[in-house]
Amino acid sequence: MIKKWFKTRADIPLIIIMLISAFLNGYNIWQDKYVNTYYTTAVASMLQSFHNFFFASLDSAGSVTVDKPPVVFWIQTLSAYIFGLHGWSVILPQALAQIGSVLLIYLLVKPSFGTLAARLAAFAMATTPIAVAVSRTNNIDAMLVFTLLLATWLLFRGLKNSKTGLILAAFAVVGIAFNEKMLQAYMIVPALGLFYLLDSKYNWKRKAITLAGSAGVLLIVSLSWAVVVDSTPADERPYMGSSGNNSVLNLAFGYNGLSRLTGDQGTSSNRDGQRAEQNNNAATNRNNTNTDQAQTATSSSSITTTDSSGANSMTAGGPDAGGQMPPGGFGGNGQDAPDGDGQGGQGFPGGGPGGNSGGGMFGTGEKGPLRLFQSALSGQASWLLPFAIIASIGLLAGIRRRNITQKHKEVIFWLAWLIPAAAFFSVAGFFHHYYLIMLAPPIAALFGAGFVELWQQYRERSNWLSWMLPVAVLATSVFSWFVLQNYNDTIGSGWSIVVLILGIVGTALLVVSRMKSEKFTRYAIIASALAMFIGPVYWALTPIVYGGNSMIPQAGPTQFGGGGGMPGRNDGNRDRGFNGQQAEGIQANNQTNNVGNSNSDKNISSTPTSADAEQRSSTRSRGMGGPNGSQSLDQKTLSYLQKNNTGETYLFAASNYSTAAPYLIEAGQKVIIMNGFVSSDPVYTVDKIKALVESGQVKYFMISGGGGGPDGGNSEVNAWIKEHGKVIPTDEWKTTTTAETSSAVKATDSVSDATNSNAGAQDGQGGFGGDERGGSGTLYEITL
Repeated sequence: MIKKWFKTRADIPLIIIMLISAFLNGYNIWQDKYVNTYYTTAVASMLQSFHNFFFASLDSAGSVTVDKPPVVFWIQTLSAYIFGLHGWSVILPQALAQIGSVLLIYLLVKPSFGTLAARLAAFAMATTPIAVAVSRTNNIDAMLVFTLLLATWLLFRGLKNSKTGLILAAFAVVGIAFNEKMLQAYMIVPALGLFYLLDSKYNWKRKAITLAGSAGVLLIVSLSWAVVVDSTPADERPYMGSSGNNSVLNLAFGYNGLSRLTGDQGTSSNRDGQRAEQNNNAATNRNNTNTDQAQTATSSSSITTTDSSGANSMTAGGPDAGGQMPPGGFGGNGQDAPDGDGQGGQGFPGGGPGGNSGGGMFGTGEKGPLRLFQSALSGQASWLLPFAIIASIGLLAGIRRRNITQKHKEVIFWLAWLIPAAAFFSVAGFFHHYYLIMLAPPIAALFGAGFVELWQQYRERSNWLSWMLPVAVLATSVFSWFVLQNYNDTIGSGWSIVVLILGIVGTALLVVSRMKSEKFTRYAIIASALAMFIGPVYWALTPIVYGGNSMIPQAGPTQFGGGGGMPGRNDGNRDRGFNGQQAEGIQANNQTNNVGNSNSDKNISSTPTSADAEQRSSTRSRGMGGPNGSQSLDQKTLSYLQKNNTGETYLFAASNYSTAAPYLIEAGQKVIIMNGFVSSDPVYTVDKIKALVESGQVKYFMISGGGGGPDGGNSEVNAWIKEHGKVIPTDEWKTTTTAETSSAVKATDSVSDATNSNAGAQDGQGGFGGDERGGSGTLYEITL
């Protein structure tokens, strides 16, 4: 029975393509321990109670949520519940979603354009580099794209079979996608509406009624969770992380909506961002005046740390490593990269060749119509974009007002998906490379359908359209050469040269075959296919070959976390990026956390240790493994806190998620996180913390780095903890790689007092000041 089915119905090439996709998405994911720590921490807390599960709480106490809606995290939590909480178990849903997207592209293209077009489209989708990179993490976007493709499939089926129920279901699924990543899901709504108007067989009155009903279903499903959350009393649910006013709707239409386009840098408003920037500058000035005190107090101590420990620890996460952007922005202007050098992203990891970008926030290039073709972004999803654009001309060449075929309608749909998304990324002020997975489905579909159409026109030799195939092959090959040659210093010049030669040869053979003889056609197609796919396939393999960054995934041999060299090469740029000196999410004044700017270097040996080398090697192989690649579970800390727990509900309260993450994820403990991804959210007040202590729910507090929000709330909390808490000597609870004296601890703590108002750049971004073993900062005990 099965053998007969394989012979008669199974598409073996499709099965091979899906197996390729499974390999690209799944190979070695079991090496990634924490993945995107921000999201994995939330999954750990969601496993602890239904309350945390429903609200997507970041911590055990239900204090604050992640800054995204819950649907993908619900799926990840179910996976972790079934398989246990591991890096691979929270990655698995996204890996499967990408494989599902490959299948859906095949199913969407095949009915109108044929099996060959569907196979080519599926292969293009499977090997889109950024789709592979993000599918190997627990970031949301792979699941989002799968959901949107599922909505598209439902709409196509509903129109083909004249079933209104399927049409309504399609818009309901988009509503589910809204609850995965909010307004980004609506990018395809115009395409769905336009395709319905073009393809529906009903009259205009029936069309209007159906569209109105679809819009109603879309809004009801989209806002269902938001209405429930916002109608729940604030003291009975977590604070909505990054919303600015504790509202899901404000988060959806503000930070996760228009702010993505405008590049606004505050979590709630420009006012907050400006105030955070002022606080950061003030903290810098105070640090400069307090440095001498710390330097004098620590001069009698010999402190040698690894690069990823102590005050030098910096997050690899950055904005949207969980989606958050520090209040006040980076470098105080809206356009500089996080290193704040004022050069628009120079030295920013992944921005372009060798990690240097031509500008734009987060290394995403300069705004403009050619942004997707700039070196900063072109290697992620744009490889086949020239072919898709040229092929669209051929696909629509025969369109007439009264002769719009099914093929024409579907091409218009894919263009209506592609053009608005491409336009957004061309002008948006706030997005990451992995958002570009939104471009993968329309490019893949237009490539597959377009290749077959251009081939047919080429074989007919009837008019100017027969020359479109050679033109498309040459343009795509030259563009691939352009992308590859930017990386000649990293991967060698052979790749770009071979691609260019193959492209020229393939084009020449197509021209010769068109003019004289068809005997070279087979060789022309082989050379052309190799020229167009060598680049994207190689780039799709880079997360496996070079290692990846699970916090902010990118594809390419010089993306952050993978480094600028061949595997195993101790490349300087890579190590600088990994150790945080050029990491995403660091503001221009990030040295405020280094015990008074550059003078703190006198307290820290710059000699790399064996532990440092081991940490770098481990992280490269497991995709930024620990929380932000720096922390892991400290058994001594865990043992101390458990031994001294006298019935408190929570093991301890941490000032940021990175400090708490190992104890939630690995040890399964209940931990309070007092801040969201950054410290601007007013999650806790002094009264709330005092009430927790008085009721016996928590007595230990681990304070790391800064922690003051724009309104000073977190500064007040930290000040209260330090005033009423007893400092636990480090050697009692923490495994360290340093020789710390009590005077050094006190000196460092006094300087951290001065940085408490340094809001966005420090606390909540991932545990600045953290030891590599996870016991970061200073431990306080409070009993009232």
